[in-house]
Amino acid sequence: MEYQIVFLDIDGTLVNEEKIIPPDTLEAIQELQRNKIEVVLATGRAHYYFDELAQQCGIDSYVSCNGAYVVYQGKTIYDRPIPTKTLEQLQQIATQHDHPIVFQGSTAGFSTHKQHPYLDWTFQQLKLDSPDHNADFAHSENIYQALLFTPDTHERQYREEIPALSFIRWHEYCMDVFAKSGSKAIGIEALLSHIGLAPSKAVAFGDGLNDKEMLSYVGMGIAMGNAHEALLPHANYVTRRVDDGGISHGLRHIGLMK
Repeated sequence: MEYQIVFLDIDGTLVNEEKIIPPDTLEAIQELQRNKIEVVLATGRAHYYFDELAQQCGIDSYVSCNGAYVVYQGKTIYDRPIPTKTLEQLQQIATQHDHPIVFQGSTAGFSTHKQHPYLDWTFQQLKLDSPDHNADFAHSENIYQALLFTPDTHERQYREEIPALSFIRWHEYCMDVFAKSGSKAIGIEALLSHIGLAPSKAVAFGDGLNDKEMLSYVGMGIAMGNAHEALLPHANYVTRRVDDGGISHGLRHIGLMK
């Protein structure tokens, strides 16, 4: 199979726990680019939370916000905001429990709280500055994803009372929240359709629960050695850990690197 495009998740795939791109991963990306293989980021993050990483890799195409906002070579080609009424439902429950939310638009994300231990700790671990506070942001522009800061004791209530949303936990205090029918696979489908490539020509690397659909959709889905156990059945191959040459090893396995 002649693969022509590679999609990379960020946290736990492109970067390690210190949020650093391993040198061998960066070299692998550069080799793909020299060989005219497109490299695209596919992440739960909004772009303003990974712009520096993308620039470091020389990448200007991405599937962000778990598939809700897609950019190809610097131009937006697909966007699917969450309906305002659904966002209001989410905020009502969060207000009851004093749970912070970061609403993510196309150019910025703002928090409903100025400070909160869950919010501050999560962004500290991401090696990012906590977002600015704007409690009315969700009413001022399209929102493509939310970060909900809640322990798992309240998770069931959100899932049961707002069936129009998907809740994917990736941190002890935080979940990605996006439209129920959305996924990285939907965003990848939009990008591949835009450039005229079949899914069979695509490779994807991931490690988290929000990578299930993506790995199943492409021609070659590769799970990292540090992947969540529940992701493994959706992968065609399991490579090494992110800090053990996982990306380069996987690319060699499928013949995209020597």
